[in-house]
Amino acid sequence: MPSEVTDIKQFLEIARRKDAKGARLKKSPKSKDIKMKIRCKRYLYTLILKDSDKADKIKQSLPPSK
Repeated sequence: MPSEVTDIKQFLEIARRKDAKGARLKKSPKSKDIKMKIRCKRYLYTLILKDSDKADKIKQSLPPSK
């Protein structure tokens, strides 16, 4: 079940949870949006960003995959 997150800090907290399995980045060529997705046990959390520099910083601050 998908769920959209608007706060970056909340997204990073979700990424550090035990049930977070993996993160994906999806770049849209037309709208220049970057979607960051985290799969957890119950939900697929999505954060939509317009700034690619901010997305790179968030990508570096994500915990390593398990």
